[in-house]
Amino acid sequence: MSETAAYEISGAIVEAMRSLITLGLSQGTAGNVSVRFGDGFLMTPSGIPADELRPDDIVPMTMEGTHRHALVPSSEWRFHRDILRQRPEIGAVVHAHPTYCTAFAMCGREIPAVHYMIAAAGGPTIRCAPYAPYGTEELSIAAVTALDGRLGCLLANHGMIATGRDLAKALWLAVEMEALCRQYAVALQVGQPVILSDAEIARTVKRFESYGPRSRTEMP
Repeated sequence: MSETAAYEISGAIVEAMRSLITLGLSQGTAGNVSVRFGDGFLMTPSGIPADELRPDDIVPMTMEGTHRHALVPSSEWRFHRDILRQRPEIGAVVHAHPTYCTAFAMCGREIPAVHYMIAAAGGPTIRCAPYAPYGTEELSIAAVTALDGRLGCLLANHGMIATGRDLAKALWLAVEMEALCRQYAVALQVGQPVILSDAEIARTVKRFESYGPRSRTEMP
């Protein structure tokens, strides 16, 4: 793929990182984004605030975890790489620390099917991966396992991961996951939330195959 294509995708990654801030899903230098590119992927660098990021700062990486960029990739590059390597249908990964997702992650709680929108994450639950130190192979294994048959998960005492066939879809799912966690937190204060059946969510997952953001080229 061409350098022009890499630059355009890098620009989209920069915009996605800024969107995480404006949408209230991240803060400071927290959060990171990757997009599949050629035989590897493009990864946000470590330690640069979103409002200072430029397309040239995005780090091209191989699936072996190597790079030749002047900047160091995010410390979370490993689970991005492993998700993209093991899930060929996924084209982008978004990791952030939004308040409500992270609050449930701090409690080690998965999110049940209290709203049909959970189907956007691929199944009847949003799992919470067990705690592991950031940037480690242990965390990557936990994340990949929690994402089995899913597009999103929580990371215990850490944050969340949202994925999608492209960056727009992954960012959309991140927003939907935080909204669902916020609604669930409120519902728990009101009373006992009613959980939808696995069969109902399976039907909704099927209907969601054509749901969510689409480019004009995907329009019928």
